[in-house]
Amino acid sequence: MKESTRQIAERFQCKYTVFEKGTDPALLNQAYRTAFHAGKKSGGFPAILLLEENVIDWLDYVSQENLNRDALIADCGNNGKEILKERFEGYMEDFEIDDMDDFIGKETEGEIVNHFISYISFQGNELAEDTLLLELPVKNPWEIIAYLPMGGWNDCPAPEDMISICKYWYEKYQAVPAAFTSDVLEFYAPARLNGEDSLEAAKEHYAFCTDRIDQGTRTCKVSELAAGLEESNVWYFWWD
Repeated sequence: MKESTRQIAERFQCKYTVFEKGTDPALLNQAYRTAFHAGKKSGGFPAILLLEENVIDWLDYVSQENLNRDALIADCGNNGKEILKERFEGYMEDFEIDDMDDFIGKETEGEIVNHFISYISFQGNELAEDTLLLELPVKNPWEIIAYLPMGGWNDCPAPEDMISICKYWYEKYQAVPAAFTSDVLEFYAPARLNGEDSLEAAKEHYAFCTDRIDQGTRTCKVSELAAGLEESNVWYFWWD
């Protein structure tokens, strides 16, 4: 293990496993699921963190800003649905989308995602950098955001909004924030959409991250994302 990797891992003061650069991603994918089910019985939730250069800069910034982990958890509201609704309506106005039927579309097929992809190298099927599997001592999965408070730049929700959205999505869909890079967040949703309407879920995903549809679908239609979400247990978000 590289010394820099060890130092970063120990910042979190929790049990962790290092998966070194070049490792088969399937091993990490399985280890996460094992830790997830074990944590639901014993307490705590896992999170994956890719130790790319920008992530190290982000963690240094978080440390310097002295973000209060306990305060972020304590102030987490029950307004995640309202935050997403406000963001969606704002994007409809900003992008001058008047024809909602055309924006939603009539697609019946979409990409199905059932494994994490944010830590995979573009050069091959291996980890792009050293990656941590953290076993965080949180009572509720949305509290992971207090340990990894991403957001607040470009169109990525601020940490205080992110944690409320994650609370709402866990209570509605049983989705948990799972894999982090400097600009990607993936959720694990073992219950898939938990019986909820896929078009409404896709609209919420757009409100959370417009690029999930604008750059992450073939047709740029809500219905394409919705069709894929119905069979997916991993939700992918990337902010440019």
